[in-house]
Amino acid sequence: MTHGLIALCCLLFVLGPASGLTPGYGSGAGLLAAQRAYFRGWGVVPAELFARPVREALTPATALFVHGSWVHLLGNMLFLFVFGVMTEERMGRVQFTLFYVGCGYLALLGYAAANATSEQSLVGASGAISAVLGAFLYLFPRARVTSLLPFLFFLPLRFPAWIVLPFWAALQWAAAGRSAQGPGVAYLAHLVGFVLGFVYAWVRYGKKKSPKGGPGRAVVGDGRATRVKAAPAQAPEGENLP
Repeated sequence: MTHGLIALCCLLFVLGPASGLTPGYGSGAGLLAAQRAYFRGWGVVPAELFARPVREALTPATALFVHGSWVHLLGNMLFLFVFGVMTEERMGRVQFTLFYVGCGYLALLGYAAANATSEQSLVGASGAISAVLGAFLYLFPRARVTSLLPFLFFLPLRFPAWIVLPFWAALQWAAAGRSAQGPGVAYLAHLVGFVLGFVYAWVRYGKKKSPKGGPGRAVVGDGRATRVKAAPAQAPEGENLP
């Protein structure tokens, strides 16, 4: 299912207006308008979600499969691939899929609740992927994660997950405290997803012996979640990308 989720996200992105590859959406101002409408239609708009909860109830789920730029998509899919495969093997295909969608839904809902009056669209899979990271931390705390750290000249260093992932979560917490209302990254969705994923794995597998973490394939770019400040080169304003 990890591979299936990646394929689905990539397919929807290529067919959508954000990729710039579908001629039917036009170019210039027409393309920007199509992108705004696309994100607003399939993403979460907190003010609309709470004003019309029945009509907008599915948007936290559909938003998980919508991305705002190539950087946003590829970064998220890299994290999903390297952390998702081992987590899915431990949980099983069906449970992992329900876990991914359910935690991702709640992560975006949590962000929307904290920004209930916002008119900005929220799109991206990072809430769900953050949940995968949280579960991975509990299930494979000793798995080695290769990290590239900017302040160490991007030297590839290997650390256990119990060091790398809490450090990543701390960065999200710090960034969430500094972030102001406006287009950018929904760090709060990252935090909610991470906590949900860890708690789920703790409750579900706490009484069972977890497999020892082997040499993980995970690669973390700089210890942060994949993030972009706006959608692609001609980015429509007012998008939040978790």
